[in-house]
Amino acid sequence: MKYFKKIIGDKCYLSPINLEDAEQYTEWLNDLEVSKNLAVSSQSIGLDKEKMILEDMIKRGNQIFAIIDIKTDKLIGNCSLFTIEYKHRKAEFGIFIGDKSYWGKGFGTEATELILDYGFNILNLHNILLKVYNFNNKAIRCYEKAGFHYIGKRRESIIIGGRKYDEIYMDILSNEFKSIYVKKVMERDT
Repeated sequence: MKYFKKIIGDKCYLSPINLEDAEQYTEWLNDLEVSKNLAVSSQSIGLDKEKMILEDMIKRGNQIFAIIDIKTDKLIGNCSLFTIEYKHRKAEFGIFIGDKSYWGKGFGTEATELILDYGFNILNLHNILLKVYNFNNKAIRCYEKAGFHYIGKRRESIIIGGRKYDEIYMDILSNEFKSIYVKKVMERDT
C-alpha cells in the first residue's frame, strides 16, 4: 500500500486515508478488544459497510488519516477530526490503534499530537473535543499527555455487559497546545 507523509512525527506519520485499507479496518473493528472503546462496538461491520463509512466521512469533509509506523510504513490505526465547524473553529477528535502490538508504546499519543498540530495550525481550529468511556484509562492518560482537559461527563450513558459507564468529555484549546511538528516544518523555510 502507498502512503503519503502529510504530518510527520518521530514514531509515526499521518497519511490521507486509503479506501483500500477498509479490509484491515474491518478486521480491527470486529475485534471486541479493539472496538470496546469505540462507539461501533455494538455494530457488526462488514467490508462493504466499512467502505461506505470511510467514503461518507471523506464526503462530509472530515479530516481522516491513517496512522503509519514511520520505520516500517505499516498501517496501525487511524485518527480524525470530524463535525468540523469552521465558523466557530471547533471539531471533535477520534482515534484508534487497531494493531494491538503497538499499544502502550506512545504511538497513540504521538498521533494525537500530530492531528492536534494539524487542526490548530493548519485548519486554524480553536477548540477540539473528544469523548471517551471512563473505563478506558490508557486513552485518558494519552489524551492528558497530549494536553486535553476534563470538562465533564455524561453519567451511566454506556451499558456493556450489564455494567454502566460514564462518557467523559475532554477538550483542548489552541492556546493550550504547543506546536511541535508544524512549527519544525515552518522553521525550515525561514
